[in-house]
Amino acid sequence: MKSKQRTFDELRLHTGHGGPRIGAGRPAARRPPVHHVRRPAVPRGCPAHVTLRVRPDVPSLRSKRFVKEFGRSLARSCERGEFRVVEFSIQRDHAHFIVESAGKVALGRGMKSLGARFARAVNRTFERSGPVLFGRYHLHLLKTPREVRNALAYVLLNARKHFLSRRGVAPPTVVDHASSAPWFRGWKGRRSDRAGPGLLRARPTAEPRSWLLTKGWRRHGLIDPAEVPGAR
Repeated sequence: MKSKQRTFDELRLHTGHGGPRIGAGRPAARRPPVHHVRRPAVPRGCPAHVTLRVRPDVPSLRSKRFVKEFGRSLARSCERGEFRVVEFSIQRDHAHFIVESAGKVALGRGMKSLGARFARAVNRTFERSGPVLFGRYHLHLLKTPREVRNALAYVLLNARKHFLSRRGVAPPTVVDHASSAPWFRGWKGRRSDRAGPGLLRARPTAEPRSWLLTKGWRRHGLIDPAEVPGAR
C-alpha cells in the first residue's frame, strides 16, 4: 500500500522542529511597544494624553539632571503653532504628557518634535548615543470633562501611583517636582497661583486653550494632591 506523502507543515509538527507549536517564536515582552498603527481622527482642540516609553538600557529618567535638562528644552518648545504641551510627568522608564493640537496632522508633527527633543535630552544627560524610545507613543484622546479630569490626575499624580504599587503603602502628600505639578492651577486646598520650589525655575509648559482643559474638567471637582490614581 502506497503511503500518503506528508505536507511540509505536517512533517514539521511530527518531528518537533520549527513550525506552528505552542510557545514557538520570540518571547513576548511584558509590556510590548506600540507598533505602527493607524491613528484615529483628532478633533480640532481635542486634548490628548500621550505616553513615551524608553528602552530598557536607559537609566532612570527620575534623575535630577535629566528633569532639569528636559525641562529647559521643553520650556523652549512647549508650544509649536497648533500644538502645545500643557502638563507632563516623568517616571523611571516613561513620561506622560497632556497636549492640545489643531488636529491629526498638528498632533503628529508636534509629537515628532517632542519625541526628538526628549530623546536628545536623554542622550545628553546620560552621555549615550543611539535609539532612546521604545516603540511609538501611546495616544488616548480626551473627549469629555470626566476623561480630562481623570487624565490630569493620572499624569500629575502618577508618581504616587507607582509608589503605592512598589511599596504597598500610601505615599506622602508632596508635589512631584519631576512634573508640571508645581505650576498646576487646579489643586484642591492649595493656592492655585503659587508655584512651589522645585527643580525647574521657569514654567516648562504652555497655557491650555481648549474649554475642556480650562473650565470643563472642573465640573467634576478640583484635584486633591493626596489622590492616588487608580487606587480604590
